[in-house]
Formats: sequence, C-alpha cells, structure tokens
Amino acid sequence: AVDGEITDEDLLKEYLERLREKKVEFIHPQKGEHLSIVNLCIKNANEHLAQNQGRLGKEMAALEELGKLLGLPKPPEYIESYDISHTFGADNVAGMVVFHNGRPMKSAYKRFAVKGFDGQNDVGSMNEVLTRRFNHYYEDGADSTFKILPDLILLDGGQPQVNAVLPVIKKMNINVPVFGMVKDNRHRTRAIAFDGGEIEINSHRSAFTLVSRIQ
Repeated sequence: AVDGEITDEDLLKEYLERLREKKVEFIHPQKGEHLSIVNLCIKNANEHLAQNQGRLGKEMAALEELGKLLGLPKPPEYIESYDISHTFGADNVAGMVVFHNGRPMKSAYKRFAVKGFDGQNDVGSMNEVLTRRFNHYYEDGADSTFKILPDLILLDGGQPQVNAVLPVIKKMNINVPVFGMVKDNRHRTRAIAFDGGEIEINSHRSAFTLVSRIQ
C-alpha cells in the first residue's frame, strides 16, 4: 500500500519484482484497513523525524554554546578528548574519544599504551600521546581517521595537562585549540582550563551537559 501516485510506477514494479523474485502489486487505498496502515506509517515516520530533528537541534545548540564560551571561530563539530589511566602507577593507558556533531563517533576511538613512563606521570604521558597522535596525522594513509584534524581538543585535567600539550601542537605545526576539563571533588567537570586561566562552565547548561558526556 502506498500514499499517492508513484513516478515511473511500472519501472519500480519491474525492479522490485526482480529484487524479490515474486510478483509485486501496488495498492492505492482510499479507505479501509490498507489506508489505516498507510496513515499509521506516515504518523510514525513524522514522529521519528521530529525526534531526530529535536535531538540534532539540541546537539548543535550545545556545540554553538561551547564554541562561543571558548572563543572558537565556529562550533566545534569534531572534538577529540584524551584521558590517562593507570593501575597503581603502572600500565599507563590513554583513551581517545571522538564526538562528531555532538554525538560519539566510536569508530574513531583509540587506545594508546603509554611507553615513555613506568610510574604515574599524567603530564608526560599526555605529551607523549598527543605527539604520537599527530605523527599519525602526518604519516597515515588517507583512509585513517587520524587524518581528520579536530576543531577542538579536550584533555582530562587542568593547566598542567594543557601546558604539556601546547608545545607539541606548536612544534608539529598543528592549529587546533586545546583546553582542559577541570573536575570538582565529585569528579565532575566544573571548569574549562586554557593557557592562562579557567572558564566556569556549570551555568552554561547545554555546553556543560555536552562536556560531561565527553568526560
């Protein structure tokens, strides 16, 4: 059952029959059960579209608010975030997550085994990991997600982590803004650190929610 007339109906019918290997018939209902089914499908499709548009609108609003808060030239559509984890000072590992248009892009997530330090050294580890990440940018093939330059880098930590990464960015001729995510005593982001200070974020609800999801 279909809603309204179909352009090139005979061609579409022939294509579907070849695909299905069975006879296909189009019904253009005017009343009865078939019309009810068509109307239900239209209703469900409209509701799904409205929900998606609503989510997309909220995500873009959050990116716009975050961009303005951080003084970026445009909303950060592609964000990379880095965190160092360790077990009693050993086996240091860095996680890299990516958010594209406000949503997790899990195909681009990466995990780095930190090689330069045996003990706990988050600042040194962050320096090593970002160096390796941008070596991939210059050395990898065109199909690598490392070839995408982010609009924003967020680091788990404050000014020391930012200070560790800024020389790497400058040395490797990468033009990407770098900020830190400063946690409160409940391990929630309370501010954004940059080269020279902190930006309070809790009162900026959309940006705060986005950064909390990234963290």
